[in-house]
Formats: sequence, C-alpha cells, structure tokens
Amino acid sequence: LSGVKGWQLGDMVASGDRGRALFERVLKYAGQDHPVLVQGESGVGKELLSRALHQFSSRRSRPFISVNCSTLSSTLAESQLFGHRKGAFTGALANRPGAFASAHHGTLFLDEVGELPETQQPKFLRALESSEITAVGTNHSQTVDTRIVAATNRRLDEWVEKGRFRSDLYFRLQVLMLEVSPLRYRPQDIALLVPRILNSINSRVTLDITGLQALMAHEWPGNVRELKNLLIRLSVHCSGRIGAVEVNRYMDTQRRAY
Repeated sequence: LSGVKGWQLGDMVASGDRGRALFERVLKYAGQDHPVLVQGESGVGKELLSRALHQFSSRRSRPFISVNCSTLSSTLAESQLFGHRKGAFTGALANRPGAFASAHHGTLFLDEVGELPETQQPKFLRALESSEITAVGTNHSQTVDTRIVAATNRRLDEWVEKGRFRSDLYFRLQVLMLEVSPLRYRPQDIALLVPRILNSINSRVTLDITGLQALMAHEWPGNVRELKNLLIRLSVHCSGRIGAVEVNRYMDTQRRAY
C-alpha cells in the first residue's frame, strides 16, 4: 500500500489512471468559462473539485461564492441569488448584492442545485442565458460576468423526467460535466486520504497495515466525509499506532449513522 501512486490537485488527492484522468479534465475545464455540472454522491468531495476549477482558472483572484440551494427558501431565493434594494420587502433594511453580483468576475458555486426552488428556476435560467440580473425592488438589470459551477448528488436527468427540474436549465448547466466516483469504487485512494486527514485534524495516531486494510474493506456510504468522521473518533479515543481491532470497533458505532 505504501507504493500507491497518487496525484494531487489543490486540496484533492487521487490514485491511479482514473484519478489522473479526472484531474486532467478539471484543469482543462478550469481554463473555460462554460458552466460545469459536478455529479456524485454526498461526501465525495464535489465542493473541493469545484474550488479547484476556480483555483486553477483565470478568475482565481476574484471571489468564489458558495450557495447551498437546499437552504434557499422559495420566498427569499430570488433575493439571495439576485440581491434586493432597501425597502423591497419587509425586513429589507439595506441594499444587498446577492450571490450573482458578489461573484462578479469570479465563480458562483451552487451546491445541491437539484434543490433549487422550482419558482426560481426560470429566473435562474434567464440569468445564465443573458448574463443579466435584476435585484428585487428594481426594474434595472445589471450585467454580471460570473462563471457557474453546480453540484448535485441526484440524477438530474431523472428529475427532469419527473418534472421536478426544468429540462432547459439542466441542459444549460451540463455544458461540461464531471463525475466523482464513490469512495467504495476507489479504495486505493484511502491510503492517500488517511494521512492528509489525520494531519488536517492534528492527530497523533497512525494506522498500521491491518487498520488501513480494514478501512479499505468498508463500503463507505458516507464517502470521504464518513472516513473523516471515523478518523476523528479514532483520534479522540485512541493513541499511538492502531490496527483493525480499533478501526472495526469504532466503525461499528458509526455505521448506524449512515
């Protein structure tokens, strides 16, 4: 396992030809301004990949604005995305630029874009196509230069068929696409991820070969996020060099959450 050949891009690591191919595609797409749709299960690292698209682009010195679409309310989504003017509605005590304007000349990252309220999808599509936004409470449009990167853990094509996501918006977002594989399909990556995660949480524990093999044999329904949670738990409860016995003991308690 010590001989696993790894690749690094920004804060991401991956192994083998599949990892190298993904990173090469990220670098290629980073040089474009077209929208990118990033697909993958929860916890696989879609935001890290999206940040790499920004980090290695010509927009790197400008803002990277992240919006979680699952937290957008249908009533306030328009304000949060496009901004509002003071007095536009109750509680609008000052002008607010909104995510599009805040990401002007930079990148707007839309996490869980499949959860974008249906009432806002036509307005979002119009902003994508025209590069213009209109803040709530004004009739004046504003031109924005914003690169869109969207991520989803859903199959948006299936949601289109069910009528829960606009087909025209879907095709506008997936001009370029990236797919991040679940951790269970790339167990060799665990040998690269473990030391980076342990270092990031300032852990003093290390894993012996049996501990690492136990991690690689797990299915990881929560992907890298689940792996990090387990390593934090091991770091709190264990010390020194730990093996499969400790890994399996604390993994059993964590499995109930996934």
